[in-house]
Amino acid sequence: MAKENIPYKIYLEESEMPTSWYNLRADMKNKPAPLLNPGTGEPMKAEELAGVFCEELVKQELDNETAYFPIPKEILDFYKMYRPSPLVRAYFLEKKLGTPAHIYYKFEGNNTSGSHKLNSAIAQAYYAKKQGLKGVTTETGAGQWGTALSMACSYFDLDCKVYMVKVSYEQKPFRREVMRTYGASVTPSPSMETNIGRAINAEFPGTTGSLGCAISEAVEKAVTSDGYRYVLGSVLNQVLLHQSVIGLETKTALDKYGIDADIIIGCAGGGSNLGGLIAPFMREKIKGEKDYRIIAVEPASCPSFTRGSYRYDFCDTGKVCPLAKMYTLGSGFIPSANHAGGLRYHGMSSVLSQLYDDGLMEAVSVKQTEVFKAAELFARVEGILPAPESSHAIRVAIDEALKCKERGEEKNIVFGLTGTGYFDLVAYQKFNDGVMNDYIPTDEEIAASLAKLPNIK
Repeated sequence: MAKENIPYKIYLEESEMPTSWYNLRADMKNKPAPLLNPGTGEPMKAEELAGVFCEELVKQELDNETAYFPIPKEILDFYKMYRPSPLVRAYFLEKKLGTPAHIYYKFEGNNTSGSHKLNSAIAQAYYAKKQGLKGVTTETGAGQWGTALSMACSYFDLDCKVYMVKVSYEQKPFRREVMRTYGASVTPSPSMETNIGRAINAEFPGTTGSLGCAISEAVEKAVTSDGYRYVLGSVLNQVLLHQSVIGLETKTALDKYGIDADIIIGCAGGGSNLGGLIAPFMREKIKGEKDYRIIAVEPASCPSFTRGSYRYDFCDTGKVCPLAKMYTLGSGFIPSANHAGGLRYHGMSSVLSQLYDDGLMEAVSVKQTEVFKAAELFARVEGILPAPESSHAIRVAIDEALKCKERGEEKNIVFGLTGTGYFDLVAYQKFNDGVMNDYIPTDEEIAASLAKLPNIK
């Protein structure tokens, strides 16, 4: 039974912060399929990945056995600037909905970068600095990852080159300027400064870009620049590892007040936020200790879980990255220019894809206008303007709370509020002006993209 008088915000003490990252793969009965070399079709070796990624991060990427990785002191000290982050009881939202459900959200927007992305950015920058590199390259969708990485690189005095999806570069100029303020160079993708960017622009004139395009450009820049490596803000195993601090803190906060979660919800683009949030809960579910409902929420405009295929595919549009087995819409799939830039990725983390295929979690897709209705309600009653990505989780949390109202069920709903939406006001403007659309790809469009997948099962 939960303790009475649960505070609005449950804060952990500094001494209660996790001191190790949790590697969910160690406890998975069916391990994620390995990355494959696109040239040979064989599993990628550490020495092959080391030409693209930092050496220590390669070790984390390939490790399926080590359950806990100690967090280096330098990273822990940085975390203490903004962690532990609060777990908030959404009393006002509950009252507005008239639901018997109890709603909690883990708020990751209480740092300068404005999102959960800083948890992995500081770790990846640390390992790059430790390796003696000059700098790193990366992609960013909505700009949250680019902002976080530019902040982390500034802290460790590393150069940072960011390829920002063109539609977000144009829609979110202030996010771009924060990156530049921290010293990063920001290039709209696809650009004309890389071979891959020029090829994509030639094939798709006037394209608004995609995360797959930006990844290709960032990888090309890294491998052709001496002293640079590529870092990624989602999808990869190492990123889910670093983001496990979210779930570990959430679990500790719930346990502190005797609260048992029933439903855990997170938005899903590549998988970093969702994977981090659910990690310790999924561990208990795999071991048969608890039976949580875990729900991934994706945009209807880019529905890799709900309408994609579980196949090996390239992680990028330019087809220079390793092949990953994942739920995918095809590396050539370019989603409509929706405002949740961080969810506009064609595939899903191999870890989450395996869990979904094993039936250990659910997935739903939601329309953009319905997402912003939920965001608006949340902002009005809870006082936080949420990021469009986070608002996907809010939408389904509200839907589940209303189902509890219909059934008279007093369930505990937990969702991840990954960041704030104060740099997403163009999106809110379009919603308020009634000009936001709900473009959803047709079955024919998805089938045409899936038809181009590599012939590897």
